Amino acid sequence: MDTVPEGMVIVIMGVSGAGKSTVGEMLAIETNCSYIDADDYHPQSNKEKMSKGIPLSEEDRIPWLETLRNVLRENLVSGSTVILGCSALQRRYRDILRSADPNYEPGSHASYMKFILLDAKAHVLAARLKKRLAEGKHFMSPELLQSQLDLLQIDESEGIQKVDANSTPQDTVNTIQRLFLRL
Repeated sequence: MDTVPEGMVIVIMGVSGAGKSTVGEMLAIETNCSYIDADDYHPQSNKEKMSKGIPLSEEDRIPWLETLRNVLRENLVSGSTVILGCSALQRRYRDILRSADPNYEPGSHASYMKFILLDAKAHVLAARLKKRLAEGKHFMSPELLQSQLDLLQIDESEGIQKVDANSTPQDTVNTIQRLFLRL
């Protein structure tokens, strides 16, 4: 069993349907870390909006991200390593999460936080979302996929690791574990 260094946050990010929860939970088990699902921290009003196909506004997102930041900070300060499944679609959202590191300076990359983008083709994502909705497993409407794809911003200077998430969750986890050697 591989383990990641203590006092670290690995953010498994991407649009809805990329596999953040599935991959994050599997990775946490295989690396003996805790897993945090950002969706669990959405207030009910956010979940209701998304279930109706209404995109979240900045006023919806920012308090949610600040709550996640506070949870991550508690873990970092205590020396815990956690894996967070979170969309983190834009740099400013990732910067809020990065500020969980007590030593974070705006514009820098927090050394104790690593971001891994689960990258999948739109038709794969759409099929996953439709299946999940039909099974009653998530509140996110498939109608929001395009708005999430449009919102996704990746700046090469951030050092985000991109992982192909078109295959099985286990293949994706295996790829991420190989990347840990470089994190």
